[in-house]
Amino acid sequence: MSRPHSIQLIGAACGLGSPDQRCAEGPERMRWRLAARRKLHGNLVWRETVHAYAGTSRRFQHSELLAFDRQLARVVHDTVAEASRFIVLGGDHSCALGTWQGATRALAAEGPLGLIWIDAHMDAHTPLTSPSGNRHGMPLAALLGTGATAVFSVAENAPPLFAPEHVCLIGVRSFEPEEERLLKKLGVRVYRMREVEKRGLTVVMAEALQHVQNGTAGFGLTVDLDAVDPHEAPAVTTPVAHGLRATELIEVVASAARQRNLVGVEIAEYNPHNDCESRTAELIQTLIETVVAAEYILDHSVELEERYCAHNYAPLPVVLTRGRGVYVWDTAGKRYIDMMSAYSAVSLGHAHPQLVSALTEQASRLSLVSRGYFTDRLGPLAQRLCELTGCARMLPMNTGAEAVETALKAARKWAYKIKHVPEGRAQIISCAGNFHGRTIAIVGMSSEAQYRDGFGPFPQGFVQIPYGDSAALEQAITPYTAAFLVEPIQGESGIVLPPAGYLAECARICRERHVLLLCDEVQTGLGRTGKWLACQHENVQPDGVMVGKALSGGLVPISAFLASEELMSVFTPGDHGSTFGGNPLACAVALETLNVLQHEHLLDSAAEHGDYLLQKLEQLRSPFVRHIRGKGLFIGVELDTQMVDTRAVCEVLLRHGILTKDTHETVLRFAPP
Repeated sequence: MSRPHSIQLIGAACGLGSPDQRCAEGPERMRWRLAARRKLHGNLVWRETVHAYAGTSRRFQHSELLAFDRQLARVVHDTVAEASRFIVLGGDHSCALGTWQGATRALAAEGPLGLIWIDAHMDAHTPLTSPSGNRHGMPLAALLGTGATAVFSVAENAPPLFAPEHVCLIGVRSFEPEEERLLKKLGVRVYRMREVEKRGLTVVMAEALQHVQNGTAGFGLTVDLDAVDPHEAPAVTTPVAHGLRATELIEVVASAARQRNLVGVEIAEYNPHNDCESRTAELIQTLIETVVAAEYILDHSVELEERYCAHNYAPLPVVLTRGRGVYVWDTAGKRYIDMMSAYSAVSLGHAHPQLVSALTEQASRLSLVSRGYFTDRLGPLAQRLCELTGCARMLPMNTGAEAVETALKAARKWAYKIKHVPEGRAQIISCAGNFHGRTIAIVGMSSEAQYRDGFGPFPQGFVQIPYGDSAALEQAITPYTAAFLVEPIQGESGIVLPPAGYLAECARICRERHVLLLCDEVQTGLGRTGKWLACQHENVQPDGVMVGKALSGGLVPISAFLASEELMSVFTPGDHGSTFGGNPLACAVALETLNVLQHEHLLDSAAEHGDYLLQKLEQLRSPFVRHIRGKGLFIGVELDTQMVDTRAVCEVLLRHGILTKDTHETVLRFAPP
């Protein structure tokens, strides 16, 4: 849903659930601080402060707490109903019942709410049910419908606010045994501090984010400041030693805030009377500013894409705004190493000065006239590509999929006109796990169910065999076989390398059986693996080659189908074409790309740095990693998805300044410039 460009701050001035009720002063102290520092403007608005009435007794009075939480629930409900994110600043954690009652009621029609609860204490009992008699600010169990639920129900006959399977508790290091047994029995995922220290907070948080977002309408984040080590956040009522680092907490709050379906954040247990040098107040302010910064990014970039673009991608939560070399920067100014290179298209790095110069110079002269005329850019590019690839002729297109479609058309016509296959009977063999593009014909060749789902009927004449099995190729060939289409290394399938000698054996079989060998080098071509073409590692000269991505330098779309004289001779004027195919602008950039690849010795660089990266990755010895494979700077790290979620790992890497993406939810890709 679309949101206004502001965060609503709500003070929850209550200390009824705390041994030191002076923490009720925390929210107003923070409001004064933010106002004095001129933070309350634009994207950050103080909505109101809800006060608890403490009465005359110093004993715990649940009726007073209920009255407070009912009032807080109404304010939060109205805020969420207005489609605004909120931050509740609480005195003690007794505010949680009001906060999340209001949020869940506002989203009831959309589905359940998930919750990440960061706290040093397990808080699974009320003051009425705790076996030890310890006072608890806000028992998590009450939110889950257990314990003294009648006492803590804000609304009469209200169901539990949260389903246990949507709740994660992080940072626990103080609890009663009964509390742990209760939450485990309910099914809450509890990350005790020793697990957090062993696995790392960013890994735990990424996993928790997946947990609370699966099957929910959104999620909330509640932070009890006693989760932070007392040396860094001294102003809490119930400190516990050996807690989270403040920098780590800020980082994971930022990761949560970048999720589009975060409903709100709750920060509790600030006691200003204990705040030495205002360290805790500084931390709270930083957490608030972190959420505000993430909200700005979501509102101005992500929300527009979500609203107006088709949902055919699932981007990671980062908005990129500029790039230079191997680095890109987000809208907040954070720098990342680009380990994706736009699926190998930005092989020379972002904004390479020679490519930018070639682009601007050509754009000022001539950009497009169509192939109805000769230009001074296409011929030189065709010559260079043919010389580098060992092919006789080149046909320019715009995208990798178009280059593959061109190859399919050429192979079929060759089968009918030269091999004399009966009309309509030509067959093309491809491999399971292939990825040649997204057109109807190409997805018809795919073994990936999602790529095919809902897009049939598909063209006939395609045969599929296992990848890496040359014997299967030989058995599949018939008198009607026109061509064998293969990736020397399968990219989208997870950087899968065939057995050594596989491609050379396939080339031999194709020659002997009068079948075309077509190599899709859209991802692997032009230096990615340390050779101009990956098939050159086995000294294979295909009948046809498709290149793209890297040919563009990452600046303009261009691809090419290169082939032998015999194969390309099947095309006559009018058989095939493209308005933008071979345009002078793209050709000028592509020609300069080839010059840079050659003059800067980037093929050798890809081989050298690829070996180094493979070696270092293999030294990680991580229990999450099942297999590491690759050639040159085209590397896949296969993860054990029983132990870790691959997208979650991508998000952890993102927070550490490394951009990559998973494929098939199992493999991380490393393909830097």
